[in-house]
Amino acid sequence: MTRTLRDTLLDEARDLFMRAGIETQSPDQLVAALDISPATFREMFRDKADLVMQVTLHDIERQKQEHAELFARVPNPVGRLLSLLEMGIRDLQKVTAPTYFSDLIQFYPEAWEVGQQHLMNYSYPQLHGLLNDGVVQKLLRGDINIGLVSKIIIEQLNMMLNEQIFPSSRYNIAEVFRSVYLYYFRGLCTDEGIQAASGYFARM
Repeated sequence: MTRTLRDTLLDEARDLFMRAGIETQSPDQLVAALDISPATFREMFRDKADLVMQVTLHDIERQKQEHAELFARVPNPVGRLLSLLEMGIRDLQKVTAPTYFSDLIQFYPEAWEVGQQHLMNYSYPQLHGLLNDGVVQKLLRGDINIGLVSKIIIEQLNMMLNEQIFPSSRYNIAEVFRSVYLYYFRGLCTDEGIQAASGYFARM
């Protein structure tokens, strides 16, 4: 797939936001950081809020593409689940600005809501299907409530991003993510599933 200038700018803006925060960047600073003219910025984005929305949508498409590539090379559902966990840890490790998520929630609620809808309309069915496949293949416990567990996994993410529970000044979000999901997934596995996942557990 041919990359465009817009793709490059959205990737650079995402990296900048995760590294420095969203609200720390004025429109003029964004223009300078992206190394484009004000006219080019205005041609591509209505305003800063539109840039944030486009970054959000672009990142969702990136994730979907990575997931498709992952599923093509990893055959079993436990491997897929834990590979998704690894991807999540990797992405969160790139967020070094403590205000990144709070900026998004407080100042760009429409973009945040797009992310929430993505979780419910894409991530939830994806998790539900993987959990069901894992149970069928006896890699995951047969007594789990698949719908409830899928919901718990989604809500755990919202919990981790809640500043009242895990303030970014005290907790590393990638480590919280790892601690919550790694041990939770281990508890869902059968003995056979743990054996299949041992390599993933070892490197996490």
